[in-house]
Amino acid sequence: MEKTIYIVDDEESILKMLTHWCKNQWGYNVKTFSNGKDFLKSLNENPDLVLLDIMLPDINGNEILSKIKTYEPSLPVIMLSAQGSVEVALESIRLGAFDYFPKPIDKNRLESSVRNAIKNYDLERELKNLKEDIRKEFSFDNIISADKKMQEAFRMVSKVLHNDITVLIQGESGTGKELIARAIHYNGSRKDAPFVVVNCASIPRELLESELFGHEKGAFTGAHQRKIGKFELANGGTIFLDEIGEMDIALQAKILRVIQEKEFERVGGNEIIKTDVRIISATNRDLRECVEKKLFREDLYYRLSSFPITIPPLRERRGDIVVLIDHFIKKNNEKLGKNVKGVTKKALKLLYDYDWPGNVRELENTIERCIILTEGDYIDTDVLPPSITSGEISAVLPSNGILFDDNSPIIPLEKLKEEAIKHALKVTDGNIVEASKKLKIGRATLYRLMEKYNIDYKK
Repeated sequence: MEKTIYIVDDEESILKMLTHWCKNQWGYNVKTFSNGKDFLKSLNENPDLVLLDIMLPDINGNEILSKIKTYEPSLPVIMLSAQGSVEVALESIRLGAFDYFPKPIDKNRLESSVRNAIKNYDLERELKNLKEDIRKEFSFDNIISADKKMQEAFRMVSKVLHNDITVLIQGESGTGKELIARAIHYNGSRKDAPFVVVNCASIPRELLESELFGHEKGAFTGAHQRKIGKFELANGGTIFLDEIGEMDIALQAKILRVIQEKEFERVGGNEIIKTDVRIISATNRDLRECVEKKLFREDLYYRLSSFPITIPPLRERRGDIVVLIDHFIKKNNEKLGKNVKGVTKKALKLLYDYDWPGNVRELENTIERCIILTEGDYIDTDVLPPSITSGEISAVLPSNGILFDDNSPIIPLEKLKEEAIKHALKVTDGNIVEASKKLKIGRATLYRLMEKYNIDYKK
């Protein structure tokens, strides 16, 4: 797309010279103005750059610059002046000018400045559009639910958008805790600042402190240079501590200090680093129970849970299953270039009756898989996973094992174990700690069985 430069100068010879350079030699569209009033009337036409003389007959160039910055702060303005004084140049830069050129103008330096200014403006607009797309993606309109319990959760979320109270989002794996956290951030007062995610369960305990707070060079073996931690990267924005219940109790004390004092030190460092970060945390564990078992600090629990929000599991809001199936079909049709129209009644009943231990995440993965496998217009039972069609894997295992009815097919025990592990890894998005807990086996046992069944699950 061709770029447009507005040139504002009361000297006709300067206008002709700059027009020749910008239009004939550098390939830009050009529009010229001999006074400030005419220029300001055309500002809403959205140029890509303004070359602005400071000494105009009607309005001072710096006054016009201030008006431009009020209208469009990112629009680059290059100031021109015959005065050539340092004070004039500094005042222009202070008011937000991209660059300043005394007259006579250095053509080569101006060309370089013009190209850089337009390039930077393009990047800023692209970033602005990207941020707007992210806000739309995480708007509450995109969180699909018709359930009263979820509507209550949304009502609670709306209360915390424009303050910095710490929020604890509670719910099973796959219920959409991170989606809620992002919605709080991108619809709140910190929406233009960073949103940084830390999964406390997926990072080894001995590395999590460095990940959160950073480290100095030489702090430990392998620390070859300084590392900036997540709390520094999130400064001014939000840090989302996912699966906070998995955090080592010794590290919890440092999180408490950040909340109370708004400061921390890098690993191996002595410098006190101030931070302005909103903390949103999430867990699928019962933190009250963890406190009673001395696995979680009581003082930190009360700090984190100043405003608790609970996301109910999908099996407790089955009305959402039908709504979400329709949403995921439309989403994956567009993504995969398919035209699946819906689900057969028999398949829909199985999907509705299933307990969805992996909640919304599992449902989304299931619908995507079904759309890939479906050849006709409707998803039928033949493309549903065995866990849904035969009921051999239950969301909560009963005391006497897995339930079968009289019509269930006989499944080899080894095959059932293999499918159970694959299912757990899929539901937990490859989180070994969480998968082993769901399966009620140790991590070492899970790794051994993954090797036995040749399961190579990468998150």
